[in-house]
Formats: sequence, C-alpha cells, structure tokens
Amino acid sequence: MRTVKLYGERMTNNEAAHRYIQEQLEIPSYYGYNLDALYDALSVYDKDLSIMLINKPELIAHLGPYGERLVQTFMDVEKVNRNIKVKVI
Repeated sequence: MRTVKLYGERMTNNEAAHRYIQEQLEIPSYYGYNLDALYDALSVYDKDLSIMLINKPELIAHLGPYGERLVQTFMDVEKVNRNIKVKVI
C-alpha cells in the first residue's frame, strides 16, 4: 500500500492546496482543482492508498471552512472507495 502524507501547512490557499494534492497523489493533469474533481478522481482510484492529512489545525487556519470541506471530501471518498484509507492528524 502506498502512503501519502499531506501537510496542512503546505495548503496556504485553495489553489495551492489542490496543486499540492494533485502533485502528491499523482492525479492526472485534467484534474479540475475543486472538491468535486477531487472526489471524482479519488472515488475511482484503483490502487491501495493510505492518505495521512497531517496538521489539520494549520489546514483549517489557512483555508477556513473550505479546509473543513476538504477534509470531509477525503472522509467521504474513504466511504465509497475501499482502496483508500484516510487518517487525519
């Protein structure tokens, strides 16, 4: 299983967050840089993947309510795709 660590302090605004996530998770270049696109890309991911969201307080400090929705998107993906495990620290 591949493990990817996503650090909250690296997600300083919405665009930076999506670019960072795309790079770290190796999401294809046609990724739409929004929560729906993230959900769509990960809900069909067909390899075992462990995602660790590290430093949630920093993420929320930078992104506010959007950060909460981002975390929830990862949690929702975990419910529909058994290949993906998410841990929030």
